[in-house]
Formats: sequence, C-alpha cells, structure tokens
Amino acid sequence: MFTLAPEALEAGYRLEGFDAVGSTNALGLERAAAGERGPLWLAALQQTSGRGRRGRDWASPHGNLAASLLLADGLEPATAASLGFVAGLSLADALERAAPEIQMRMAPDYAQDHKARPLFQLKWPNDVLADGAKLSGILLESSILQDGRFAVVIGIGVNVVAAPEGLPYPASSLAALGSGLKAEELFEMLSACWVQNYRLWNKGRGLPAIRDRWLEKAAGLGGEVAVRVDERVVRGVFETIDESCRFVIRENDGTRTRIAAGDVHFGAVASVRQ
Repeated sequence: MFTLAPEALEAGYRLEGFDAVGSTNALGLERAAAGERGPLWLAALQQTSGRGRRGRDWASPHGNLAASLLLADGLEPATAASLGFVAGLSLADALERAAPEIQMRMAPDYAQDHKARPLFQLKWPNDVLADGAKLSGILLESSILQDGRFAVVIGIGVNVVAAPEGLPYPASSLAALGSGLKAEELFEMLSACWVQNYRLWNKGRGLPAIRDRWLEKAAGLGGEVAVRVDERVVRGVFETIDESCRFVIRENDGTRTRIAAGDVHFGAVASVRQ
C-alpha cells in the first residue's frame, strides 16, 4: 500500500492511504474542518467523484493515482496560490526519477524532434504533460476554518494505468508510455520531491527559484498559443511566466498581456472549444 519517503517522514508528514475514495480533495477539506492541521497526505488508487478545474469531473479507474496534501498551519492565502507550481515541479521531478525507462526508451528520437526539451513538461497553470499529452492534473482548493486558520488542499491526479477517453485534447498514461510503474511507487517518490521543492518555496520567499525551475520544464514556451479568458480568446506567443507566475503572452499586435487564470491551447490555430 502507500508509504511516505524517509524525507517526508523526517519532515513530519503523515499519510492516510485508501483503495478507493470519492475525492481526496474533499476528504482533505473535511479533515481540515474537523481540526486536522497537517501536513497530511491522502492517497488512493481510485477516485470515484473527483473534480478538476471549474467543476469538471475527474474520476479515475483503479490503479491510477489520486493524492491530496492538506496544509492548514501558517500559510497565507496570497502565497499559497503558487503551491500549484510547487506541486507540478514535484511531480515532474518524481516522474523523471521513478520512471527513467520511459525517457531512456524515447530519448534519442525525442531529443532530435524536440530540441532536448524534457519529456515531462509543465503546462500552465496546473497540468503535467508526457510527450505533449496530459498525464496529470493539479487542483488547489482552500477554506477559511472556524478558528480563522487558512487551509489549502493540493490535489494531484496521475494517469498511471489508463487515461480518460473522449477528451478534447491528447491524454496519456504511464502504462501507454511503456512504464510498469505503480501508483504506490510514484507516490513515494512524489512525497520526497515535494519536501525538497516545498523547502525551496519557503513560504513564498523562494518563489523566484521555483519559477526558474518551472520555466526549465515549461511546455510551449516560445511557441504560439491561444488562451481562453472568460469569453475572450487571446492569441500570441508564450513568452514567460512573471514573478507572480501569471502567464505572459505577446499578442499578435505586440501587446504583452499577463493572465492570472485561463485555459491554454498550443498552436497558431489552437482550438478553444471546451
């Protein structure tokens, strides 16, 4: 079953593991409301009523990874929003370390076609891609508790054995990429990589270092994108993310626009129908 890495145990993290739950994020918020202060990981092999951004359903078959981390002590809402970038980095690091056979098998052709960009890339704001297809989604949810404390739950879903079908974008799984890695093995590595990146983040003071590391793995950087922001579609080139981790796009007329929330689609004629 699920276990924490030694680094996580030493740092005071705790774990509840499940075969199946409705939603690890919902369970984390329930634990916070009941007085749990964290840091507490909740991990499951199946999620039956999970949710993604903007209320989208995110259920998963048995064998995929659903993990949520509850933090409810000493965080500030203004800085906690950037923890999604810490989570994405931590998962990409864990995948690189726990599934090296994928990179070794694909490395020659991938490097030639993609100018040595990493196989596991980070799509702003909250996805992890493998060879351009969605492998993981990350969702932050927060709550102000009755005693005034701020709680945040960082949910991470990974397609380990299977990816959802019928999506408007490419999706893949570790199994489809030729990896026999199990969800439990990936979680243990994730718990170790989180500790390292969370210390680097340092209550938001280390966000510039997180931003630099994130950009090294950024998907679509320097390429053409379309971003849906409410009812508007912004088209241009993905230049960077700024000091607040907002998406910076140079529009076709030369205007530089900073976007705090939106759906990003790659390519000059990217579809924005969702």
